[in-house]
Amino acid sequence: MTRERRTRTDGGTEADGGTPTVREEFLEPTSDEESSMELPPATSVKRWLLTTNHKDVGILYLLTSLFFFVLAGVLALLVRLQLWSSGEGILSAMAYNQTVSAHGLLMVFWFISPLAFGFANYVVPLQIGAKDLAFPRLNALSYWLYLFSGLLFLASFFQGNTLSGGWTMYAPLNVATYMPDIGASTVVLALVLFTIGITASSINFITTIHRMRAEGMTLMKLPLFSMSILLTVWMMLFAFAALLAALLILTSDRLLGTTYFAAETGGSLLWAHLFWFFGHPEVYIVFFPALGAMAEMFQTFTGRRLVGRKWFVAAMVLVAVQSFMVWMHHMFLTSINLPIKTLFMATTIGISLPFDLMVFALIYTLVKGRVRFTTPFLFGFGALVLFIVGGITGVFLGAVVLDYEFRGTYWVVAHFHYVMVGGATALFGAIYYWFPKITGRMYDEYLGKIHFALYFVGFNLLYFPLFLAWETPRRAYEYDPGLTPWHRLATVGAFLLGASFLVMFYNLYRSLATGETAADNPWEYATSAEWTVPSPPPLENFPGRPSYATGMLRFETSSASGGSPTSAAAGDGATDGGVAHDDAHDHDSHASPWPFAVAVGAFFAFLGLSALRQGTFPEGTVGTGYAGVALFGTLLLALALVQFGRESFHTSEPAVAERWPFAGVERTKLGVWVFLASDVVLFGAFIGSYVFIRLAAGWTGWEPVPHDPVPGLVNTYLLLTSSFSVVLALVAARKGHRTGLVAALSLTFVLGVGFLVNKGIEWLELFHEGVTFSSGVQASTFYLTTGLHAVHVVLGLLVLGFLVVRALQGAYLEDERPVEYFGLYWHFVDIVWLFLFPLFYIL
Repeated sequence: MTRERRTRTDGGTEADGGTPTVREEFLEPTSDEESSMELPPATSVKRWLLTTNHKDVGILYLLTSLFFFVLAGVLALLVRLQLWSSGEGILSAMAYNQTVSAHGLLMVFWFISPLAFGFANYVVPLQIGAKDLAFPRLNALSYWLYLFSGLLFLASFFQGNTLSGGWTMYAPLNVATYMPDIGASTVVLALVLFTIGITASSINFITTIHRMRAEGMTLMKLPLFSMSILLTVWMMLFAFAALLAALLILTSDRLLGTTYFAAETGGSLLWAHLFWFFGHPEVYIVFFPALGAMAEMFQTFTGRRLVGRKWFVAAMVLVAVQSFMVWMHHMFLTSINLPIKTLFMATTIGISLPFDLMVFALIYTLVKGRVRFTTPFLFGFGALVLFIVGGITGVFLGAVVLDYEFRGTYWVVAHFHYVMVGGATALFGAIYYWFPKITGRMYDEYLGKIHFALYFVGFNLLYFPLFLAWETPRRAYEYDPGLTPWHRLATVGAFLLGASFLVMFYNLYRSLATGETAADNPWEYATSAEWTVPSPPPLENFPGRPSYATGMLRFETSSASGGSPTSAAAGDGATDGGVAHDDAHDHDSHASPWPFAVAVGAFFAFLGLSALRQGTFPEGTVGTGYAGVALFGTLLLALALVQFGRESFHTSEPAVAERWPFAGVERTKLGVWVFLASDVVLFGAFIGSYVFIRLAAGWTGWEPVPHDPVPGLVNTYLLLTSSFSVVLALVAARKGHRTGLVAALSLTFVLGVGFLVNKGIEWLELFHEGVTFSSGVQASTFYLTTGLHAVHVVLGLLVLGFLVVRALQGAYLEDERPVEYFGLYWHFVDIVWLFLFPLFYIL
């Protein structure tokens, strides 16, 4: 085996024209077994289990989200059948609660956003001029975690009862005392797994869009769909971190016996704060990709650039920021004082103003352009109409006085669906819009218009009567018999809406098999980069390096014999379906089995853990079986993660690219920084929860659980010393001192183990004194918050052990970056402890 020498290029800033600086990078020798495998053909099942290519992953997202859509739609039809008449019908009370809850969770989490990110995976790299996402294996892992989280949710149906407390899972009904079924715990764990996948996807897209844009494509020049995705993933990064904190606390309450959300002082209100800090940005997380797709379709089918494009983008940015400032309007009926409620009423009205600007920009684009009434445009226009209705009816809920009247009624149900399903309407249009690019076939326009007609009529027949039947209580199947005609009309609309999708699926299936061959650009006025390559695009997307340096898209190419580079304009015959690489293109990896294996391991580990109660498995064969499944999953997960780290998987970056504002930050380092930003919110939510509960219980009367601060002080010294040893390791790596590198990493490992041992002794002593997870909310906050930190230490030690083994083999002497990246993580963990120590041991 020989060491491979490769030239690594880091792009310059936009100001200097993106001039790359060159640095030599030495890759460690790998065995044939470690080398990444080739991508199988698309006709092979193996291809879809191994692929990391963004287009394949996008297709997997699209198909899987449509599967969950059908499942959630069937549950919706059951709900409407139950509401045909007031009182118990085809479902029992418990079955109805489970059906409503499962429908809401599947639609919000497993359908709408994943459908949008199916398009994002497929289209965004093409639009920005990238060959793939920044971290292809992480992208594949995100998908598999999404799929297996959904399968974990479905498994809950076979565990007695699934979750029955509504998709908002309000406390204290969400704890085991009120929902003791294993299936309810499985749903919570499924959401944890889903959220982890979402976080990985957010990191990937943020890094990709900020570092891999084609030369000349500044952020303000991003196509509107890619811009909407960029803003969406920034919102997702922080919103889902808050949700993850809430879910981890709920998981601990259900499995370990902590008492956060069952606490009489602030437990229920704490869940509402955490959930809605996620929940309201989630509305825009769902709607922004739909808005971006709508803008793309309006431009294409009016033949006109979006009117007021800069103001449109500015409004989107403003909404993304404001979305985190309005969550308490979901809590007007709680004990929050009136001045705070008034403040949030004002922020709620304020966030509607940028949306007014965006709506008028879309309408004025229609007025100024020449509309072509294709199927994608009809769905985009329908989405605009539906969203206007949803927005106007939402203003009623933004007023405190009116919210007191409407909250908990079907006015909220109708408004919510006009907004959320209104967004989905644009995404259904996006299916038709990008179907030719993805499949190379044209859909049947006549059937597409029939689908839209049935859809639009069915939608309004279903949801508008619910405004008229607004006095119906939510999550209940008993209502005033005088409202029966409206509910029956809604039920008819539901089945008409469902029938419209039979037309869509038939259309897409038949078109895929026998549809007319699609041109590279079947739309006359589509101008973004995905329409300049064949349909479907080649594996690595472009016949050379895309560049907008001249103001129009060109592909910079070099001859295979090392001749001078040439330039070909998009659309002038230069694109012939082949992949003609320039000399900066290496052979990138496109297949790996380990993302799939990691997700399978996580699935079984979480499924097994779902049976835990008070930290123990049930007695008997059932408990033994679940424990065995958890052990199997954990071992498989550990093995897959080790192989994931060992695998040689190469992805290149473009030598010249727009990277503002992160031109000076290497790709993986940016990914680490973005992950840490998410982790700041996670720990912030945990620390904020502790402060909230303690204030509710009385700050001065709160006795610290560990009466002796000495163990915490010792651990502080251990972690601070370990941070210093990490710095020594980085210095040794940069100087090429193998012995010093191994010694410093080993010292860090020993200090980290010492931290955990000291923490374990402290916990054992507390347990011996009778202070357990369920001893009270004071003990719960201490164990859970410091336990989360300990989990981060454990994860760091696992990575550190891997680094020590590799350093012993001579790694990191020519390329010290992995040591640097680990150091960023380890310093963050140490800084968090500097906050936890005074909070739990001194104050």
